[in-house]
Amino acid sequence: MSVYLIRHGQSEFNVGSPHAVDPLIFDAPLTDLGKAQANQAGREMGSIGVQQIIVSPLTRAIQTAMHIFGEDAPITVDATPREWLTCSCDVGRHPEHLAREFPMLDFGHLDDHWWHKGPVNEHDIPIEPEDVYHDRVRAFDQTLQEVDARPIAVVAHGYFLRELSGNSYANCEIFSYTPGNVFIGPE
Repeated sequence: MSVYLIRHGQSEFNVGSPHAVDPLIFDAPLTDLGKAQANQAGREMGSIGVQQIIVSPLTRAIQTAMHIFGEDAPITVDATPREWLTCSCDVGRHPEHLAREFPMLDFGHLDDHWWHKGPVNEHDIPIEPEDVYHDRVRAFDQTLQEVDARPIAVVAHGYFLRELSGNSYANCEIFSYTPGNVFIGPE
């Protein structure tokens, strides 16, 4: 059985960013359209019988997973498939803040600062080096190879999923992935 990779729904950052200027929307939530996209993905995933859901701790991914799978699904929050930290929307929030917003999920295993730490840009945003990011993608592929429950759904982010699978993802687009076939484009 497969692993299903799902990009989060449209976020406020996706709307506010022409990709040239960072609109400084930190840990951007879903828009109404993003919620509708996630609900549609939920209808598509409904008959799959997913046994485990792995979700990035960024708000837009968690909201997407909740809209697709509901509060009773076996959701594991994992910081490894978070987005490549290059702009404001990829800066996370403290686990206590996430736990207050999503009390049905466990964040106790996350470090207080679970997103990339390092030198910052002019907006005080740490920029994750590409080699560190690629190592994280490879580590996540290894994790997927070791998970027994199938099928699995991973709700994560466009750049991360592209490096993992080689596919470009529209919001809430779903692809099947075979662990062990990590893509990682040219560096």
